[in-house]
Amino acid sequence: MLNDITIGQFFPGNSVIHRMDSRMKIILEIVFVVMLFISQNFWGLGISCAFVIMVYAASGISFRLMLKSIKPLIPIIIFTAVLNLIFVKGNDDPLVSFWIITIYWKGIQTSLFMLLRIIFLIIGMSLLTYTTSPIVLTDALESLFSPLKKIKFPVHELAMMMTIALRFIPTLIEETNKIMMAQKARGAEMDTGGLIKRAKSMIPILIPLFISAFKRANELATAMECRCYKGGEGRTKLRQLKMTRLDFYGAMITLSVLGMVIVDNIAFAA
Repeated sequence: MLNDITIGQFFPGNSVIHRMDSRMKIILEIVFVVMLFISQNFWGLGISCAFVIMVYAASGISFRLMLKSIKPLIPIIIFTAVLNLIFVKGNDDPLVSFWIITIYWKGIQTSLFMLLRIIFLIIGMSLLTYTTSPIVLTDALESLFSPLKKIKFPVHELAMMMTIALRFIPTLIEETNKIMMAQKARGAEMDTGGLIKRAKSMIPILIPLFISAFKRANELATAMECRCYKGGEGRTKLRQLKMTRLDFYGAMITLSVLGMVIVDNIAFAA
């Protein structure tokens, strides 16, 4: 399961998505989230889903990896779908009525709709880290938040913390996997027993993981301090962010798809 977590990982490439300006990619990701949440029917959601698949095809990221990003979150996705299935009521006769559980056709539709929305939200947001390196992502966040510097907001520090957190997710996952393998080699049983027993078996994993995380944080802080690292004013960047025609083409396509979703909502509301 841990090997299936791809959050925060960067996969180098030379696709049109990789070559886009990181600031534009962040903005278009926000537009995509808006697109998903303003979709009011399956047609609008289908347009958004087709758009995500098209972008993945253009990025060169395999569809296997796209599906792999969903796997660790399947329990949360199923839990959300079940809640909508049980608690959403309709005006028609219930399809299933057992004890305190009553399922309506509207509940099934809402459950499926939310299921697809969450899945493609995860897939779409994962594409940002798949095609953007942590360093470039830091520069993009700092550039987008730069107007907040006028009110003395620690823009650089915030961007750096967010990027370091993303950068160390794969490292912590690898460390967790090593600790689990070491504990299993010592005879620890982590895949058997009830829920309480499995929860207790996580204690020998969490304690060394926290120790390792704090140790890595201390080493990183020491390394930055020894190199006299200071962010903010006067700091130069190796790569200068620059918008190109490719970014404007991407923005035009994304806004066009957003417009299609809006038109679809208006058409079905009429």
